[in-house]
Amino acid sequence: MTAQSVVGGGMVSGGSRKRAVAAATIGSALEWYDFIVYSFFAAMIGKLFFPATDPNSQLLIGLATFGVGFFMRPLGAIVLGIYGDRHGRRAALTLTIALMIVGLLILTFTPTYASAGVIGPALVVLARLFQGFSAGGEFGGTTSYLSEYSLRHQRGLYVSWQMSSQFMASLLGGGVAALVTANLSQDALASYGWRIPFAIGLLIGPVGFYIRRRLEDTPAFTAQTRLAESPLGETLRNHFRVVACGFGMVVLGTACVYVLVLFLPTYATRQFHLPQSVAFATTAYMSFVAAVWSVIAGSLSDRVGRRPLLLVASIGLVILTYPLFAFFAASPSVTRLIVIETVFALLVATYAAVSPTMLAELFPTRVRNTALAVSYNIAVAIFGGFGQLIVAWLIVSTGDVLAPAYYVTAASLIGFIAVLPLRDRTGQALE
Repeated sequence: MTAQSVVGGGMVSGGSRKRAVAAATIGSALEWYDFIVYSFFAAMIGKLFFPATDPNSQLLIGLATFGVGFFMRPLGAIVLGIYGDRHGRRAALTLTIALMIVGLLILTFTPTYASAGVIGPALVVLARLFQGFSAGGEFGGTTSYLSEYSLRHQRGLYVSWQMSSQFMASLLGGGVAALVTANLSQDALASYGWRIPFAIGLLIGPVGFYIRRRLEDTPAFTAQTRLAESPLGETLRNHFRVVACGFGMVVLGTACVYVLVLFLPTYATRQFHLPQSVAFATTAYMSFVAAVWSVIAGSLSDRVGRRPLLLVASIGLVILTYPLFAFFAASPSVTRLIVIETVFALLVATYAAVSPTMLAELFPTRVRNTALAVSYNIAVAIFGGFGQLIVAWLIVSTGDVLAPAYYVTAASLIGFIAVLPLRDRTGQALE
Protein backbone atom coordinates (compact mmCIF):
# COMPACT_ATOMS: atom_id res chain seq x y z
CA MET A 1 0.00 0.00 0.00
CA THR A 2 1.26 3.51 -0.79
CA ALA A 3 -1.37 6.17 -0.25
CA GLN A 4 -2.86 4.47 2.79
CA SER A 5 -1.68 1.68 5.05
CA VAL A 6 -3.09 -0.28 7.93
CA VAL A 7 -1.61 0.84 11.24
CA GLY A 8 -2.91 -0.30 14.59
CA GLY A 9 -6.19 -1.44 13.17
CA GLY A 10 -6.97 1.66 11.10
CA MET A 11 -6.21 3.20 7.72
CA VAL A 12 -3.56 5.90 7.88
CA SER A 13 -2.36 7.96 4.93
CA GLY A 14 1.30 8.58 4.19
CA GLY A 15 0.70 12.28 4.81
CA SER A 16 -0.66 11.55 8.28
CA ARG A 17 2.39 9.51 9.15
CA LYS A 18 4.71 12.31 7.99
CA ARG A 19 2.78 14.83 10.10
CA ALA A 20 3.03 12.44 13.04
CA VAL A 21 6.80 12.28 12.68
CA ALA A 22 7.10 16.07 12.38
CA ALA A 23 4.84 16.75 15.35
CA ALA A 24 6.47 14.17 17.59
CA THR A 25 10.04 15.11 16.81
CA ILE A 26 9.75 18.89 17.07
CA GLY A 27 8.95 18.69 20.78
CA SER A 28 11.67 16.12 21.36
CA ALA A 29 14.14 18.37 19.57
CA LEU A 30 13.09 21.40 21.61
CA GLU A 31 13.54 19.48 24.87
CA TRP A 32 17.07 18.50 23.89
CA TYR A 33 17.99 21.89 22.49
CA ASP A 34 17.05 23.48 25.78
CA PHE A 35 19.00 21.05 27.96
CA ILE A 36 22.00 21.06 25.62
CA VAL A 37 22.27 24.84 25.50
CA TYR A 38 22.09 25.01 29.29
CA SER A 39 24.88 22.47 29.65
CA PHE A 40 27.09 24.41 27.23
CA PHE A 41 26.67 27.61 29.26
CA ALA A 42 26.60 25.94 32.70
CA ALA A 43 29.88 27.56 33.79
CA MET A 44 28.70 31.06 32.83
CA ILE A 45 25.27 30.56 34.41
CA GLY A 46 26.99 29.40 37.58
CA LYS A 47 29.06 32.59 37.59
CA LEU A 48 26.12 34.92 36.93
CA PHE A 49 23.56 33.36 39.24
CA PHE A 50 25.56 31.55 41.91
CA PRO A 51 28.53 33.71 42.93
CA ALA A 52 31.52 31.88 44.41
CA THR A 53 35.20 32.67 44.71
CA ASP A 54 36.37 29.32 43.34
CA PRO A 55 35.80 28.75 39.56
CA ASN A 56 35.51 24.99 40.15
CA SER A 57 32.75 25.60 42.70
CA GLN A 58 30.91 27.83 40.24
CA LEU A 59 31.06 25.11 37.58
CA LEU A 60 29.85 22.44 40.00
CA ILE A 61 26.99 24.68 41.17
CA GLY A 62 26.01 25.43 37.57
CA LEU A 63 25.99 21.71 36.75
CA ALA A 64 24.06 20.96 39.94
CA THR A 65 21.37 23.42 38.84
CA PHE A 66 21.32 21.63 35.49
CA GLY A 67 20.70 18.44 37.46
CA VAL A 68 17.93 19.94 39.61
CA GLY A 69 15.50 19.73 36.71
CA PHE A 70 16.05 15.99 36.63
CA PHE A 71 14.51 15.62 40.08
CA MET A 72 11.20 16.46 38.43
CA ARG A 73 11.55 14.05 35.52
CA PRO A 74 10.28 10.93 37.34
CA LEU A 75 7.27 12.90 38.63
CA GLY A 76 6.61 14.27 35.14
CA ALA A 77 6.99 10.75 33.74
CA ILE A 78 4.33 9.38 36.08
CA VAL A 79 1.85 12.25 35.73
CA LEU A 80 2.20 12.83 31.99
CA GLY A 81 2.63 9.11 31.23
CA ILE A 82 -0.64 8.27 32.98
CA TYR A 83 -2.27 11.26 31.28
CA GLY A 84 -1.17 9.95 27.89
CA ASP A 85 -2.50 6.44 28.58
CA ARG A 86 -5.81 7.80 29.87
CA HIS A 87 -6.48 10.78 27.59
CA GLY A 88 -4.45 10.04 24.48
CA ARG A 89 -1.02 10.64 23.03
CA ARG A 90 -1.98 13.93 21.35
CA ALA A 91 -3.24 15.48 24.58
CA ALA A 92 -0.11 14.49 26.50
CA LEU A 93 2.27 15.72 23.80
CA THR A 94 0.46 19.08 23.57
CA LEU A 95 0.58 19.60 27.33
CA THR A 96 4.25 18.61 27.44
CA ILE A 97 5.39 21.20 24.89
CA ALA A 98 3.29 23.91 26.56
CA LEU A 99 5.16 23.29 29.82
CA MET A 100 8.47 23.40 27.96
CA ILE A 101 7.62 26.87 26.65
CA VAL A 102 6.91 28.14 30.17
CA GLY A 103 10.30 26.94 31.41
CA LEU A 104 12.12 28.51 28.47
CA LEU A 105 10.26 31.78 28.95
CA ILE A 106 11.35 32.02 32.58
CA LEU A 107 14.98 31.15 31.86
CA THR A 108 15.31 33.54 28.91
CA PHE A 109 14.23 36.61 30.89
CA THR A 110 15.48 35.79 34.40
CA PRO A 111 17.55 38.62 35.96
CA THR A 112 21.03 37.73 37.25
CA TYR A 113 22.10 37.64 40.89
CA ALA A 114 23.74 41.07 40.48
CA SER A 115 20.43 42.56 39.29
CA ALA A 116 17.88 40.83 41.51
CA GLY A 117 19.73 39.05 44.30
CA VAL A 118 18.39 35.64 45.31
CA ILE A 119 15.35 36.07 43.05
CA GLY A 120 17.56 35.36 40.02
CA PRO A 121 18.86 31.94 41.09
CA ALA A 122 15.42 31.04 42.49
CA LEU A 123 13.87 31.68 39.07
CA VAL A 124 16.60 29.63 37.35
CA VAL A 125 15.81 26.69 39.62
CA LEU A 126 12.07 27.16 38.98
CA ALA A 127 12.66 27.13 35.22
CA ARG A 128 14.69 23.93 35.52
CA LEU A 129 11.87 22.31 37.50
CA PHE A 130 9.33 23.23 34.82
CA GLN A 131 11.61 21.92 32.12
CA GLY A 132 12.33 18.72 34.03
CA PHE A 133 8.65 17.99 34.62
CA SER A 134 7.76 18.51 30.96
CA ALA A 135 10.77 16.51 29.75
CA GLY A 136 9.56 13.64 31.91
CA GLY A 137 6.60 13.17 29.59
CA GLU A 138 8.34 13.75 26.27
CA PHE A 139 10.14 10.45 25.65
CA GLY A 140 7.23 8.19 26.56
CA GLY A 141 4.71 10.23 24.59
CA THR A 142 6.89 10.64 21.50
CA THR A 143 8.02 7.00 21.39
CA SER A 144 4.46 5.76 21.89
CA TYR A 145 3.14 8.06 19.19
CA LEU A 146 5.75 7.16 16.60
CA SER A 147 5.68 3.41 17.28
CA GLU A 148 1.87 3.31 17.12
CA TYR A 149 1.71 5.35 13.92
CA SER A 150 4.38 3.41 12.03
CA LEU A 151 4.12 0.36 9.82
CA ARG A 152 5.36 -2.76 11.58
CA HIS A 153 8.15 -3.33 9.05
CA GLN A 154 9.32 0.31 9.37
CA ARG A 155 8.87 0.86 13.09
CA GLY A 156 12.58 1.15 13.79
CA LEU A 157 12.91 3.79 11.08
CA TYR A 158 9.97 5.85 12.35
CA VAL A 159 10.96 5.79 16.01
CA SER A 160 14.60 6.55 15.15
CA TRP A 161 13.54 9.99 13.94
CA GLN A 162 13.00 10.92 17.58
CA MET A 163 16.65 10.32 18.43
CA SER A 164 17.79 11.86 15.16
CA SER A 165 15.86 15.02 16.04
CA GLN A 166 17.56 15.12 19.43
CA PHE A 167 20.99 14.94 17.85
CA MET A 168 19.93 17.62 15.34
CA ALA A 169 18.93 19.74 18.32
CA SER A 170 22.40 19.14 19.72
CA LEU A 171 23.80 20.23 16.35
CA LEU A 172 21.72 23.39 16.43
CA GLY A 173 22.62 24.09 20.05
CA GLY A 174 26.30 23.47 19.42
CA GLY A 175 26.24 25.61 16.29
CA VAL A 176 24.49 28.49 18.02
CA ALA A 177 26.84 28.25 21.00
CA ALA A 178 29.87 28.24 18.69
CA LEU A 179 28.62 31.30 16.78
CA VAL A 180 27.77 33.21 19.93
CA THR A 181 31.04 32.48 21.71
CA ALA A 182 33.14 33.14 18.59
CA ASN A 183 31.53 36.51 17.78
CA LEU A 184 30.90 38.08 21.18
CA SER A 185 33.33 39.25 23.80
CA GLN A 186 33.25 37.75 27.29
CA ASP A 187 31.57 40.89 28.59
CA ALA A 188 28.89 40.70 25.90
CA LEU A 189 28.36 37.01 26.59
CA ALA A 190 27.88 37.68 30.29
CA SER A 191 25.61 40.65 29.61
CA TYR A 192 23.19 39.21 27.07
CA GLY A 193 24.89 36.71 24.75
CA TRP A 194 24.15 33.61 26.82
CA ARG A 195 20.42 34.36 26.52
CA ILE A 196 20.40 34.30 22.70
CA PRO A 197 20.30 30.48 22.34
CA PHE A 198 17.42 30.24 24.83
CA ALA A 199 15.51 32.96 22.98
CA ILE A 200 15.87 30.97 19.74
CA GLY A 201 14.37 27.93 21.46
CA LEU A 202 11.53 30.11 22.70
CA LEU A 203 10.70 30.98 19.09
CA ILE A 204 10.49 27.29 18.12
CA GLY A 205 8.14 26.29 20.93
CA PRO A 206 4.89 27.89 19.70
CA VAL A 207 5.35 26.25 16.28
CA GLY A 208 5.57 22.83 17.92
CA PHE A 209 2.54 23.57 20.09
CA TYR A 210 0.48 24.55 17.04
CA ILE A 211 1.47 21.42 15.13
CA ARG A 212 0.71 19.10 18.04
CA ARG A 213 -2.66 20.71 18.68
CA ARG A 214 -3.72 19.73 15.16
CA LEU A 215 -2.73 16.06 15.46
CA GLU A 216 -5.02 13.07 15.41
CA ASP A 217 -4.48 10.40 18.03
CA THR A 218 -2.86 7.12 17.06
CA PRO A 219 -5.01 4.34 15.59
CA ALA A 220 -3.63 1.91 18.19
CA PHE A 221 -4.81 4.11 21.07
CA THR A 222 -8.24 4.91 19.62
CA ALA A 223 -8.85 1.23 18.74
CA GLN A 224 -8.69 0.19 22.40
CA THR A 225 -11.95 -1.03 23.87
CA ARG A 226 -10.85 -0.61 27.47
CA LEU A 227 -8.27 1.71 29.02
CA ALA A 228 -6.04 0.74 31.91
CA GLU A 229 -7.63 1.69 35.24
CA SER A 230 -4.21 2.22 36.82
CA PRO A 231 -1.46 2.51 34.17
CA LEU A 232 1.31 2.84 36.76
CA GLY A 233 0.06 -0.01 38.92
CA GLU A 234 -0.39 -2.30 35.92
CA THR A 235 3.07 -1.37 34.62
CA LEU A 236 4.82 -2.23 37.89
CA ARG A 237 2.70 -5.32 38.52
CA ASN A 238 2.79 -6.94 35.08
CA HIS A 239 5.84 -5.49 33.33
CA PHE A 240 8.39 -4.84 36.06
CA ARG A 241 11.08 -7.05 34.51
CA VAL A 242 10.95 -5.17 31.20
CA VAL A 243 10.90 -1.83 33.04
CA ALA A 244 14.03 -2.89 34.96
CA CYS A 245 15.78 -3.92 31.74
CA GLY A 246 14.66 -0.67 30.13
CA PHE A 247 16.20 1.19 33.05
CA GLY A 248 19.52 -0.53 32.35
CA MET A 249 19.32 0.26 28.64
CA VAL A 250 18.64 3.91 29.35
CA VAL A 251 21.61 4.04 31.75
CA LEU A 252 23.88 3.42 28.78
CA GLY A 253 22.11 5.86 26.48
CA THR A 254 21.93 8.73 28.93
CA ALA A 255 25.42 8.34 30.39
CA CYS A 256 26.95 8.28 26.91
CA VAL A 257 24.92 11.14 25.49
CA TYR A 258 25.16 13.44 28.50
CA VAL A 259 28.88 12.84 28.97
CA LEU A 260 30.15 12.29 25.42
CA VAL A 261 27.95 14.91 23.76
CA LEU A 262 27.13 17.46 26.45
CA PHE A 263 30.10 17.35 28.82
CA LEU A 264 32.81 16.86 26.22
CA PRO A 265 33.08 20.58 25.23
CA THR A 266 33.56 21.57 28.88
CA TYR A 267 35.97 18.66 29.35
CA ALA A 268 38.07 19.57 26.29
CA THR A 269 38.27 23.26 27.17
CA ARG A 270 38.86 23.03 30.92
CA GLN A 271 41.15 20.00 31.03
CA PHE A 272 43.04 20.35 27.73
CA HIS A 273 42.62 24.07 26.97
CA LEU A 274 41.12 23.74 23.50
CA PRO A 275 39.32 26.91 22.31
CA GLN A 276 35.71 26.89 23.44
CA SER A 277 34.37 27.72 19.97
CA VAL A 278 36.33 24.80 18.47
CA ALA A 279 35.02 22.40 21.10
CA PHE A 280 31.43 23.46 20.39
CA ALA A 281 31.98 23.12 16.64
CA THR A 282 33.36 19.59 16.93
CA THR A 283 30.44 18.63 19.16
CA ALA A 284 28.12 19.95 16.47
CA TYR A 285 29.95 17.71 14.00
CA MET A 286 29.44 14.69 16.27
CA SER A 287 25.75 15.53 16.54
CA PHE A 288 25.41 15.69 12.76
CA VAL A 289 27.03 12.28 12.33
CA ALA A 290 24.83 10.81 15.06
CA ALA A 291 21.66 12.38 13.61
CA VAL A 292 22.27 10.84 10.19
CA TRP A 293 23.40 7.50 11.56
CA SER A 294 20.39 7.24 13.91
CA VAL A 295 18.03 6.97 10.95
CA ILE A 296 20.30 4.48 9.21
CA ALA A 297 20.56 2.36 12.36
CA GLY A 298 16.79 2.50 12.90
CA SER A 299 16.14 1.35 9.35
CA LEU A 300 18.81 -1.36 9.65
CA SER A 301 17.15 -2.66 12.83
CA ASP A 302 13.98 -3.32 10.80
CA ARG A 303 16.02 -5.74 8.68
CA VAL A 304 18.42 -7.45 11.08
CA GLY A 305 16.55 -7.02 14.38
CA ARG A 306 16.92 -4.69 17.37
CA ARG A 307 18.86 -6.99 19.69
CA PRO A 308 21.93 -7.65 17.49
CA LEU A 309 22.56 -3.94 16.93
CA LEU A 310 22.16 -3.13 20.62
CA LEU A 311 24.61 -5.83 21.64
CA VAL A 312 27.22 -4.79 19.07
CA ALA A 313 26.98 -1.09 20.05
CA SER A 314 27.21 -1.75 23.80
CA ILE A 315 30.16 -4.15 23.43
CA GLY A 316 31.92 -1.59 21.25
CA LEU A 317 31.52 1.11 23.92
CA VAL A 318 32.77 -1.20 26.68
CA ILE A 319 35.89 -2.09 24.71
CA LEU A 320 36.76 1.25 23.08
CA THR A 321 35.84 4.03 25.53
CA TYR A 322 38.98 3.99 27.67
CA PRO A 323 41.42 3.62 24.74
CA LEU A 324 39.75 6.51 22.91
CA PHE A 325 39.93 8.83 25.93
CA ALA A 326 43.56 7.84 26.50
CA PHE A 327 44.31 8.47 22.82
CA PHE A 328 42.94 12.01 23.12
CA ALA A 329 44.58 12.75 26.49
CA ALA A 330 48.00 11.63 25.24
CA SER A 331 48.13 14.45 22.67
CA PRO A 332 45.04 16.70 22.75
CA SER A 333 44.16 18.19 19.37
CA VAL A 334 41.17 19.03 17.23
CA THR A 335 42.01 16.15 14.89
CA ARG A 336 42.05 13.60 17.70
CA LEU A 337 38.86 15.05 19.15
CA ILE A 338 37.13 14.59 15.79
CA VAL A 339 38.36 10.99 15.55
CA ILE A 340 37.03 9.93 18.94
CA GLU A 341 33.78 11.84 18.44
CA THR A 342 33.17 10.04 15.14
CA VAL A 343 33.54 6.61 16.74
CA PHE A 344 31.44 7.59 19.74
CA ALA A 345 28.76 9.09 17.48
CA LEU A 346 28.30 5.85 15.52
CA LEU A 347 28.18 3.61 18.60
CA VAL A 348 26.01 5.86 20.75
CA ALA A 349 23.59 6.67 17.93
CA THR A 350 23.10 2.99 17.14
CA TYR A 351 22.17 2.13 20.71
CA ALA A 352 20.15 5.28 21.40
CA ALA A 353 18.16 5.08 18.16
CA VAL A 354 17.24 1.39 18.36
CA SER A 355 16.55 0.90 22.09
CA PRO A 356 13.32 2.99 22.23
CA THR A 357 11.74 0.85 19.50
CA MET A 358 12.67 -2.38 21.24
CA LEU A 359 11.14 -1.15 24.50
CA ALA A 360 7.99 0.16 22.82
CA GLU A 361 7.39 -3.27 21.24
CA LEU A 362 7.58 -5.00 24.63
CA PHE A 363 4.84 -2.95 26.34
CA PRO A 364 1.09 -3.16 25.51
CA THR A 365 -0.70 -0.08 24.19
CA ARG A 366 -2.80 0.37 27.34
CA VAL A 367 0.29 1.20 29.46
CA ARG A 368 2.95 1.96 26.84
CA ASN A 369 3.20 5.69 27.55
CA THR A 370 3.54 5.23 31.31
CA ALA A 371 5.91 2.25 31.10
CA LEU A 372 8.25 3.97 28.66
CA ALA A 373 8.23 7.24 30.61
CA VAL A 374 8.96 5.58 33.96
CA SER A 375 11.74 3.25 32.75
CA TYR A 376 13.39 6.09 30.84
CA ASN A 377 13.18 9.01 33.23
CA ILE A 378 14.28 7.35 36.46
CA ALA A 379 17.51 6.32 34.74
CA VAL A 380 17.91 9.74 33.11
CA ALA A 381 17.38 11.50 36.44
CA ILE A 382 20.17 9.54 38.09
CA PHE A 383 22.70 8.88 35.36
CA GLY A 384 21.99 11.73 32.96
CA GLY A 385 21.17 14.76 35.03
CA PHE A 386 23.95 14.20 37.53
CA GLY A 387 26.34 12.40 35.20
CA GLN A 388 28.21 15.59 34.31
CA LEU A 389 28.31 16.66 37.96
CA ILE A 390 29.68 13.28 39.06
CA VAL A 391 32.33 13.24 36.32
CA ALA A 392 33.38 16.84 37.04
CA TRP A 393 33.61 16.06 40.75
CA LEU A 394 35.66 12.91 40.06
CA ILE A 395 38.12 14.87 37.93
CA VAL A 396 38.46 17.65 40.52
CA SER A 397 38.76 15.34 43.53
CA THR A 398 41.03 12.68 42.02
CA GLY A 399 42.96 14.68 39.45
CA ASP A 400 42.41 11.86 36.94
CA VAL A 401 41.47 13.35 33.57
CA LEU A 402 40.29 9.92 32.35
CA ALA A 403 37.46 9.75 34.91
CA PRO A 404 34.76 10.18 32.20
CA ALA A 405 35.98 6.97 30.53
CA TYR A 406 35.39 4.93 33.68
CA TYR A 407 31.86 6.28 34.07
CA VAL A 408 30.89 5.64 30.45
CA THR A 409 32.43 2.15 30.41
CA ALA A 410 30.51 1.10 33.52
CA ALA A 411 27.26 2.43 32.06
CA SER A 412 27.92 0.61 28.78
CA LEU A 413 28.40 -2.68 30.62
CA ILE A 414 25.05 -2.18 32.36
CA GLY A 415 23.40 -1.49 29.01
CA PHE A 416 24.86 -4.67 27.52
CA ILE A 417 23.60 -6.82 30.40
CA ALA A 418 20.13 -5.24 30.24
CA VAL A 419 19.56 -6.31 26.62
CA LEU A 420 20.43 -9.98 27.16
CA PRO A 421 17.12 -11.24 28.69
CA LEU A 422 14.78 -9.28 26.38
CA ARG A 423 12.80 -10.72 23.47
CA ASP A 424 13.28 -9.22 20.04
CA ARG A 425 9.83 -8.46 18.58
CA THR A 426 11.04 -6.82 15.37
CA GLY A 427 8.33 -6.86 12.70
CA GLN A 428 5.58 -8.12 15.02
CA ALA A 429 2.29 -6.33 15.62
CA LEU A 430 2.03 -4.16 18.74
CA GLU A 431 -0.07 -5.59 21.56
